Amino acid sequence: MRSKTKMVHGGITGDEQTGAVSVPIYQVSTYKQDGVGNFRGYEYSRTGNPTRHALETVIASLENGTHGFAFGSGMAAITTVMMLLKSGDHVVMTDDVYGGSFRLMTKVLERFDLQNTFVDTSNPEKVEEVIQENTKALYIETPTNPLLKITDLRKMTEIAKKHNLLLIVDNTFATPYWQQPLDLGADIVLHSATKYIGGHSDVVSGLVAVKSDELAEKIHFLQNSVGAVLGPQDSWLLMRGIKTLALRMEAIEMNTRKLVSYLVEHDKVKSVFYPGLESHSGYEIAKGQSTGFGGMISFDVGSGELAEEVLKKVNYFTLAESLGAVESLISLPAKMTHASIPADRRRELGITEGLIRVSVGIEDVQDLIEDLEQALCD
Repeated sequence: MRSKTKMVHGGITGDEQTGAVSVPIYQVSTYKQDGVGNFRGYEYSRTGNPTRHALETVIASLENGTHGFAFGSGMAAITTVMMLLKSGDHVVMTDDVYGGSFRLMTKVLERFDLQNTFVDTSNPEKVEEVIQENTKALYIETPTNPLLKITDLRKMTEIAKKHNLLLIVDNTFATPYWQQPLDLGADIVLHSATKYIGGHSDVVSGLVAVKSDELAEKIHFLQNSVGAVLGPQDSWLLMRGIKTLALRMEAIEMNTRKLVSYLVEHDKVKSVFYPGLESHSGYEIAKGQSTGFGGMISFDVGSGELAEEVLKKVNYFTLAESLGAVESLISLPAKMTHASIPADRRRELGITEGLIRVSVGIEDVQDLIEDLEQALCD
């Protein structure tokens, strides 16, 4: 089954009992048992819900995995996966990582002595240098948020296997339509499904997929124990969003390429970050491990003052957190998504005050270009 067909027919997509072509919303907390301990597949909706289970089979299918898990947010998914580790363990993470992931590791999990080192994972030699005796996992974002750096997942697989590490990949920016990390050797792939997978700015959720039965058993135990599960209404919304994921990603990328071409030539734009540019340092790697370059662009206008002026003046770009929606979104990472990262660390990474991040939508691209033009002009 090819990718576009999987979006519509992958996993559980209907109801065999009634013939409904859409999975019903099982708005239920508990289930009648035929006898003590004799239940019909479900006993309590924290442990399992038919609507959520249908979604979990779909994400497993899209990522070419065997098991999927749905959580109440992307951060709930990341936190649950990190609970596979224990106090005293060490995690190597991509340095240019989402601010919420950075905050989780440095402000929450460090309190439980889960140690971390942030490194430029686009450089495999630097990754090797920071691996310690107690390193147990390698956590990758590719493309990264917000600088869109690319990490070679095949190289990371080699390093992970060499050092017996768990390889975890945040696939939010690429989506399972463009990139399947499990096929490239990752152990766990996760998403903030709030973004492209949902695609309509109407649901907050996280998804995880694995191939290993052993890992699946551990994650299900944690999912049930921690309880940060996705409700049936939101599970249904995600399944509806997935059906158009392929079409949305193709339309978004088409718009993105034209916007990038415009920005590269603009005299007010100092630099453009997009892996689909041949000048991008990760272009060849991205081309070799993904079938598309996605819909995220970051560009630097040189100053925080000008960046904020642009954000005030745009009409078709919505100033908001998040990304991956049908409407184009715009943000200032230094003061929004990455504000939890200390200022000196942001400067070190290249997340400047003048860096603008754009999540391109499905509007007419000429309207988007004209909107940026009037916002960038004096």
